[in-house]
Amino acid sequence: MTIFEGPSDFAHDDESCTGILITNLGTPDAPTASAVRRYLAEFLSDPRVVEMPRWLWMLALHGIILRIRPPRAARSYQSVWTERGSPLLYISEDLLAGLQQACRDLAGPVRVELAMRYGQPSIEAGLQALERAGARRILLLPLYPQYSATTTATTFDAVSKVLQKWRWIPELRMVNHYHNHPAYIQAIADSIRAYWQTHEEPDKLLFSFHGLPKQYLLKGDPYFCECHTTARLVAENLRLTTDKWHLSFQSRFGREEWLQPYTDHTLRQWGEQGVQHVQVVCPGFSVDCLETLEEIAVENREVFLHAGGKEYSYIPALNAQPAHVDMLMELIGQHAAGWPGTDKSQEVESTAERQGRQQRAVNIGADK
Repeated sequence: MTIFEGPSDFAHDDESCTGILITNLGTPDAPTASAVRRYLAEFLSDPRVVEMPRWLWMLALHGIILRIRPPRAARSYQSVWTERGSPLLYISEDLLAGLQQACRDLAGPVRVELAMRYGQPSIEAGLQALERAGARRILLLPLYPQYSATTTATTFDAVSKVLQKWRWIPELRMVNHYHNHPAYIQAIADSIRAYWQTHEEPDKLLFSFHGLPKQYLLKGDPYFCECHTTARLVAENLRLTTDKWHLSFQSRFGREEWLQPYTDHTLRQWGEQGVQHVQVVCPGFSVDCLETLEEIAVENREVFLHAGGKEYSYIPALNAQPAHVDMLMELIGQHAAGWPGTDKSQEVESTAERQGRQQRAVNIGADK
């Protein structure tokens, strides 16, 4: 028998609010092989992430990959772990705090929560926090500028799975992508300019995005095209000539062909060709994580220098910078337009009006 859930302390006169759920990919709970194994088991079991016959992939995942990969991945996580824990998590929490502060200036009650698609805090925990706060309207904001079925779509899957158990479904909106949003492009370009103020401009600027199997593009995933759009718009904002910048894809896994050109191959080729100074920026990552702090800032640096390059640096993600908060608030304002509490020009129900409405509801119930 299906049981539809609701808050245990629900009352019909509860005050409602608008909820914002920002989400990111996730992280292990600790930089240990066992924690990484739990995280990878959840992540790599998602059919949106790995599109293979399930029986074959589950056999490979549990029979080989989860036996071999966790210890090696745990060492990588240990190299970026801090006293605050996983960079992806604590930077996301800092970003959340910035958004919560900014939302206090809105016209009505707005609640912002953070969730991870895999690991903790979970999508379910984030939605339940919004439900307890009385969110009757929820805007989903996955922190993925470029849309992919492996990121944005699987976030929707997880949200839908939770909401299927709710008795009172909230009005729901979702930000699918913002790869070409003017505020996002400006924020990325400004962060690069700020970096150049304390560092020399490089011979080449490399835009590195997380990779995907090429077959996903051929099946209709728009991610590849949106990455190119982002890089082109940022390069135009910076007024870079075509010989000064390039785009590549990192983090491939397995033997099949992934989106090209590959980041490590590009850097090796540049080093061998005599390119002296390279900087890398990763506009697909909203906050820094293992893939930027270890793979890009450390591993690929060694690739370039070993191939003959002289100077290499990574330009940090937008992270919890005020410019990132401002950009996301503009995005929230546009996507939540018309909802009570998100528009300063819109009248919000007063306490007296709410009390009057509640009393009328009580009177109706008493008459019956």
